[in-house]
Amino acid sequence: MWLILSLIALLFWSGSDLFSKIGSKPDDKLSHWKMVMMVGLVMGLHAMFEIFVSKTPISLDAIITYLPASLLYIFSMILGYVGLRYIELSISSPICNSSGAISAILCFFVLGQRLEPMQAVAVILICIGVISLGIAEYTEDDEKRRLRQSTANVKYSKSVLAILLPVLYCLLDAAGTFVDSIILDTDVAVTGSFVGGVFCDTGAVYPSRFLNLLLCGRLEESTANVAYELTFLFMGIIAAIYVLIIKRDRLTVKRDTPKLIGGVCETIGQFAYVFAIAAYPIGAAPVISAYCIASVIWSSIFLKEKLSAKHYFSIIIAIVGIVLLALYEGLSGDV
Repeated sequence: MWLILSLIALLFWSGSDLFSKIGSKPDDKLSHWKMVMMVGLVMGLHAMFEIFVSKTPISLDAIITYLPASLLYIFSMILGYVGLRYIELSISSPICNSSGAISAILCFFVLGQRLEPMQAVAVILICIGVISLGIAEYTEDDEKRRLRQSTANVKYSKSVLAILLPVLYCLLDAAGTFVDSIILDTDVAVTGSFVGGVFCDTGAVYPSRFLNLLLCGRLEESTANVAYELTFLFMGIIAAIYVLIIKRDRLTVKRDTPKLIGGVCETIGQFAYVFAIAAYPIGAAPVISAYCIASVIWSSIFLKEKLSAKHYFSIIIAIVGIVLLALYEGLSGDV
């Protein structure tokens, strides 16, 4: 069952990449907020199902406790949606999916966790791949760029912003994963941001239920997932007010249906990911982490994106590192 769930996560997350890209029109300056609307709507509906049908426990304390991780994840996705207007999905997806390497580096320098040789090699490969991908993108000859982009009938200008946005996504997503690991750690949680740099263990009890959750990491994964989805729903409502009321823009079936499909894919992928990792992390992690490979394939088939040999070589290096890092996490049970 874990393999089926892993493949579902891979297919739907790569599908989310594809449909988010299709829905991110270069001439629509509000496309990223419309994406937030759609994802927020679908995640909100799923959260209602989890609360009222699956009986997943949720409280305001839990939502606030998980809020730092939720906001980092959501803001990273917003930047990712903006970036899709300026760069090929084939380039954006591998960069965005490299956040695991940054998270590992944060754990090494901030928490003092040890990087095993396999982790270190993976991190190095990812960093080399992402850096060389940025160099290949920015130094490409203008005429060669124009010729290869003509097959997809698009034209992306050479700019620092095009690379910077997916990199910022990667950094914020990594920070979210780092904070996530602290909040969901049921053994020891870092509390330096709140109580002067000391640690608490599972025996510590605080007079406030909120402080107990915040400082000692008592949040279950299922509850955290619902808290994240409800936060995304709130952001979706804010985005809807901004787009539909303040900016007086309108949604259209032709241009905005792909955004809704992307939101559905994102939510299904996340749901499958949670259960696949819980069932068998050693096998599920490498399979799911390879979803950016599928994203590159879909962009080639459906979007007609063509990259240079330097681009593809850099992508392969980054993807090998991503899968290697996921494989280590699966073997160690740290996913």
